[in-house]
Amino acid sequence: MTTEPTRASFRLGFVPGVTLAKWSRMWEERRDDLPLDVVEVTGDAPLEAFAGDDPVVMLLGRLPLPTGDDFSAIPLYEERIVVVVHKEHPVAALGKEEEVVLADLDGEHRHDLDPALSLADAVSVVATGSGVAVMPQSLARLHGVKGTTHRVVGDLEPTTIALVWPQGQLDDDIDDFIGVVRGRTRNSSRSRRREDDAPAAPVAKGTAPDPRGAGPKRTPAKGRGGPQRGTGRSRPRRSR
Repeated sequence: MTTEPTRASFRLGFVPGVTLAKWSRMWEERRDDLPLDVVEVTGDAPLEAFAGDDPVVMLLGRLPLPTGDDFSAIPLYEERIVVVVHKEHPVAALGKEEEVVLADLDGEHRHDLDPALSLADAVSVVATGSGVAVMPQSLARLHGVKGTTHRVVGDLEPTTIALVWPQGQLDDDIDDFIGVVRGRTRNSSRSRRREDDAPAAPVAKGTAPDPRGAGPKRTPAKGRGGPQRGTGRSRPRRSR
């Protein structure tokens, strides 16, 4: 069951690499009464964005997340895992559509595994010609710098971007945003608010609506004359 929302803006968190342009535009077109407040959520504990003095309502996060029974999640799309290398690295000689496997990176220093480095820092180190960095493709594009390129690591499972919110906190605003990311049209929204506000179709007095959508049947009045259809004959005139 939904509950009526009471908020001045819809605060949406997102992890780096997620592109919001399309969804933000659709939200503004449909819900100009409720501004969308987007907040980038960084760090290793994105679910903490739901706590604090100014929590987010929903989060576009990268699975796996330790959601457990406390959060609901809708997977939206997958993103491939790539290795970022210097442009002089042997991997860079492969075509852009070619893939490597993890075994090809044996012996390489992986800066993405260094807890002292952020992914952006790891890419910067790779740009100096030292080592490699493995990460989701959207993050490789986000942090890409001159002198680096990336190739897909074919035997690594992709990551998943999902829409996450606290379990049991579904309301009309949340349902509307779910509709946006799932591609529902404006008219197909399942929001209870729209259903409740829709005016009932008037029914004329003294008639019962036809379940097939047709108007009420009319019964011909008795005793009315007129030529009978379908006979093709007319009465002969009486001679005088």
